[in-house]
Amino acid sequence: MPRIRNFAFDCADPYKLAVFWSAVMCAPIDADCTPGDEEVGIRLPTSTSQALFFQRVPEPKAVKNRAHICLEPDETRDADVDRIVGLGATLLEDHRRPDGLGWVVLADPEGNEFCVLRGPVDRQSHS
Repeated sequence: MPRIRNFAFDCADPYKLAVFWSAVMCAPIDADCTPGDEEVGIRLPTSTSQALFFQRVPEPKAVKNRAHICLEPDETRDADVDRIVGLGATLLEDHRRPDGLGWVVLADPEGNEFCVLRGPVDRQSHS
């Protein structure tokens, strides 16, 4: 069975976008990557082999992503949404419900959509 090696982002500025995602994921940018590089990686803290990969492309993002990352926070969903928006994300859609279910759709600084789901803390407080 194959395994996922990385999740790739096409972008205008790989290093700048990697800085954002590095803060979101609390994971350092690969040590051999520098500003201006055509490709930049972040090794995910939960795996020795999986990564987020950022590659420069000439065209801007034009339509909604057909695939996206869904994050499950260690803290509450609401606290993580606030943290990530503070890092530079944009809130696109809010699907949170009064009973604690739901998710939030955010966009990174280059417009790539991703979701923040409920985490274990949220599930415990609404069970």
